[in-house]
Order: sequence, then structure tokens, then C-alpha cells
Amino acid sequence: MGKVAVGAAVICAATVCAAAALIVRHRMRSSSRWARAMAILKEFEEKCGTPVAKLKQVADAMTVEMHAGLASEGGSKLKMLISYVDNLPTGDEKGLFYALDLGGTNFRVLRVQFGGKDGGIVNQEFAEVSIPPHLMVGTSDALFDYIATALAKFVAEEGQNFHLSPSRQRELGFTFSFPVMQTSIASGNLIRWTKGFSIDDTVGQDVVAELARAMERQGLDMRVSALVNDTIGTLAGGRYTNKDVAIAVILGTGTNAAYVEHAQAIPKWHGPLPKTGEMVINMEWGNFRSSHLPLTEYDHALDAESLNIGEQIFEKIISGMYLGEIVRRVLCRMAEEAALFGDTVPPKLKVPFILRTPEMSAMHHDTSSDLRVVGNKLKDILEISNTSLKTRKVVVELCNIVVTRGARLAAAGVLGILKKMGRDTSRDGEIQKTVVAMDGGLYEHYTEFSKCLESTLNELLGEEVSKSIVIEHSNDGSGIGATLLAASHSQYLGVE
Repeated sequence: MGKVAVGAAVICAATVCAAAALIVRHRMRSSSRWARAMAILKEFEEKCGTPVAKLKQVADAMTVEMHAGLASEGGSKLKMLISYVDNLPTGDEKGLFYALDLGGTNFRVLRVQFGGKDGGIVNQEFAEVSIPPHLMVGTSDALFDYIATALAKFVAEEGQNFHLSPSRQRELGFTFSFPVMQTSIASGNLIRWTKGFSIDDTVGQDVVAELARAMERQGLDMRVSALVNDTIGTLAGGRYTNKDVAIAVILGTGTNAAYVEHAQAIPKWHGPLPKTGEMVINMEWGNFRSSHLPLTEYDHALDAESLNIGEQIFEKIISGMYLGEIVRRVLCRMAEEAALFGDTVPPKLKVPFILRTPEMSAMHHDTSSDLRVVGNKLKDILEISNTSLKTRKVVVELCNIVVTRGARLAAAGVLGILKKMGRDTSRDGEIQKTVVAMDGGLYEHYTEFSKCLESTLNELLGEEVSKSIVIEHSNDGSGIGATLLAASHSQYLGVE
């Protein structure tokens, strides 16, 4: 072999060695990156842990805070607001009633014709309207004028199938799903906005008066006969069809719970005791917090960057507005520290709230062998292409960790209410049947969430008691429920 050939062979061998070394280095780097990604995932999973013992501590803390909130105003992070609803629907409601359901980034307007005793719902129609983002942080007049305009348009489209009794004013149940200090059945002052709204000049104002003025400006003749929270609307809607409904829980963009309390068990109630002896309490449980809640650094960072720092902590770990954002934050950490999606962090992954919970749900429920849905969502939303199957599996596992924590904590919250009502154990061998009416997009559409919530509640209650506690989906409780409460608080009650 000539010198040239030997030299070429040496160069070739050196090149092969260098290439091999590069491959080894690349593999070592990618394997150490992968190990880092797995470490981030494992640490997050541990911090989100919800063993039964912890859930029972959360339930006990919920019960304690309920007592404190009923004892005095400001006595607890739980507002335990008196709703002034002491008459839940009976099934005898009759006539045409409207509802306005404002509780998130959309609002709905409804009309329902009730047929009286045994007549049920004869007819119903609704329209849904999305709220432009600038109105969520604008002025009170701008928001309520926009709503009243849509309501007037809806009333103008009332068809032949709906009959308003002659010479009667149209009546409306106003479902307003934000913390309100209710002053009567049809008035209440806004305590604070949640769910991405921030309109300073509404805070402290009577929201019924704000709506009434806006309707007047639109020339719309309509009376607000009941101001209700979506959760109380859900309780009313559930009770209309099932007399055992005593608790309502909303799990949607935000979250809340309401239940039927004995009036004499409300120390801060100073009015005359209602004839029924009962009062519906709007818990505002999204604001619950306890040292027992499994919070992570991602939750603390999300809270610190939110519009309502230190508020709605329970909501921020269990509701639809935040679940996708928690997943995004963990993925962002993995991209930064473990190059999960390549050497640079995908720019879209840095955008807060870009990953919405419905997209997270679609990825979590992906049953295809190559997790095609996960791949497509990452590409379409975050502009991350060519993800490996193992990366997609990490995304699904992250979704599962976040949803499992949220659903199990929601179940612990329900247990806390059942404890307060004395319905978490058998009394003299008897267990009172209790139906929990649930509504909200998260509960209705995120199957893994609702399945986990129900199985966790059964696990916490035990086999015997769980037979008597039933969760029912109260479909559109916040809309139908508001029309029912408008009917049961009508100015024409007792007038044929």
C-alpha cells in the first residue's frame, strides 16, 4: 500500500472515529437531557400527589372553613354567601321566563316556557354570544351595553311558540357567576372579578342596577326578578327534576359550589328565619386554600402572574381556565432545561394560556397508537413539529398528573360539604340519599376528569355510604335554573 493510500486510510479512520465520537456525545447529551426531562416530570408528579390521607385533610379543612365563613363576614377565605334563595323550585312553575347567564368568556340568553304542575318545560330557546377580550378589561357601561344589546336582539326574535301572559312585563333570572355580596333576591354588589375579567368601575356596584340601566338605554322593558350564581342556578335546575338534590358544583372555566343549609346553622344571618327553615349558601369555594393543598412551584408562579394574586387558589388548581396553563408551564421548563423539543425553546410555548384545557383534553384522550392527536395539537397550537412518540407520551402523562390532582381535590371538596351537612356517614344505620348536581364544560366534556372525580369520591366515602351519594349531570342548570328562580320570585306570584 502506498503512502498516499495509507494516509487516506488514516484520515478515513480518524473521520469515522470523530463521527462515532460525535454520535456517542450526541447520544450521551440526549440521554442526559431525557433524564433531566424525566426528573422534572417525576418531581412534579410527587408534588401533585393526592393520597387518601391528604384528601381527607383537605375535606376536613373545607368543613372547618365552612363553619368559619357562616359564623361571620370575613371569618374565612370561603365567603359562604347568603343567596336569599329559600324557596327552591317545586315543579309547579308556569309561564314564560328569561335568563341571562354570564359566567366566563361567553354569555347566554335563554327563554323557557314552563307548563305548570306536571307540564314541565314546554319550550326553550337560547343564544350564545362571545365577549370580545377588550370588554373584559374595559368599562362597566361598555360590558353591560354589549350584553343588553344582545338580550334585546334575542327578545325581538321571540317566536309564536312562546306566550307571555297579557299585560305582563318580561322577567329575567340573572345568573352572574362572580363573587357578589347579595343584599336581596334581586340585588347584589360585585366583590371582585375572577376568570380573566378586570373592570374596576363595576367592583362594589349593584350588578342588577348596572344591567337594568343598560336595558333601559336599549329600550328593553324587562325586570330582573332574581340574581343568582351559576351554582345556585344549577342547584335550582337539579331540584326541579330531583327532590334529593342538595348540593351543586360547577366545574368549568371556573369552579364553585352551593348547598342547602339549615337557616339556624348560619350565625351571621340576622334576618327573620325563612318559612322553609332552609337557606341556599353560595360557598365561593374557588377561594378555598389550605396548607394541605398540594401546590407546586408552577402553581405559585401562575398565581404570582395572575390578575388576582393570592386569590382563588383552589380554582387555580382544579378549574378549566388553568389546567392547560399548568401543563404549558411544565412543558416550558422541560424545553428550557432538558431541550424536550430541540435546542431552542419553541416561541409559542412561552405564550401564557396558549394551551387551552379543551386541547389538553383532546391530547389526554388520544387513543391512537402513535398519539397522532397529540402530535397534531403540538404542531397546530405550539408550532412544534416532528415530535417523537416518547415525547408525546410525556405530554399525555403531564395531562394525566394535572387532571388527576384537580379531580381528586374536587372530590375532597365535595366530601367537605357532605361532612358539614352530616351526610358523609350513616346515622342510626340510615343514610340519607343526597344528589350532587354538577355542571360545567370541564365536568361534562373532560371524561378523564369526571371519571376520576367520581371514583375518588366513592373511595373517600367507602362502599356503604357511596351508594347513597349520587352525582348527576345537571345539564344547563345555570340557564334553566335561573329561569326557574325568576319564576319562583316573580312579581306576579299568586296572580292567575
